Amino acid sequence: MPKSSKTRTAHHASGKTYRAALHGLQVELVKVQRHIIKHGHRVLVIFEGRDAAGKDGTIKRIIQHLSPRETRVVALGKPSDHDRASWYFQRYVPYLPSAQEMILFNRSWYSRAGVEHVMGFCTDQEYEDFLGAVLPFEHMLIGSGIQIMKYYLDISKDEQKTRLRDRKTDPLKQWKTSPIDAVALKHWKDYTVARDRMLAATSSRESPWLVVRADDKRAARLNVIRDLVSRLACPETDKHLASPDQSIVFPHDAAHAGRQQLAR
Repeated sequence: MPKSSKTRTAHHASGKTYRAALHGLQVELVKVQRHIIKHGHRVLVIFEGRDAAGKDGTIKRIIQHLSPRETRVVALGKPSDHDRASWYFQRYVPYLPSAQEMILFNRSWYSRAGVEHVMGFCTDQEYEDFLGAVLPFEHMLIGSGIQIMKYYLDISKDEQKTRLRDRKTDPLKQWKTSPIDAVALKHWKDYTVARDRMLAATSSRESPWLVVRADDKRAARLNVIRDLVSRLACPETDKHLASPDQSIVFPHDAAHAGRQQLAR
């Protein structure tokens, strides 16, 4: 068989295996959602990470077969003048989950510790105030009955460069481009420092950060879903399927600070 044919066959098999695994995990997510609805749970899932780390694609696979009535994705744009004149967390409060709901934040209040800080969209005092206030805020939400999960998707500089270039050339991805993309690589080190400070300052036993190594998009998606299913207690789920690869999804460890890409 020609080499190109072998490669196509391997890729086809890999894609088939991925789709089968994804389907099985999406079935588990439907079971979890039925459990959430039945017991009136409130679930908030936060996705942060490097630009082009795969947040959109991961969220898309999570919600693909869930009930839109009880599932919402929140991706807020630039804050308005009214938002900037209000309590920082106020613009997010209306989107918090009610009973039976799972809400997914595609970026969240942690924008203040990332892009706002790196790009100078907030003052140093506002940044420091946020780092001091966010855990008490989240702990209050948890105390009120909201289950919070926080995922940080991390990719290498080379992978980010490739994905940002693809966005410019693929007509189906150009909606993802933004002025921030143009400087993401330029500010790589600044984002690394901001990432490390944010994860160290805002991870707690009640509200821990989970790091996702996302250079391999498919592996990242599958393992985020596995981790999500494992944390959303539901007696009907298949515990074997809900076992993430701990080299891909793992709790934040401050010992890894400063690395180009976080790893175990």
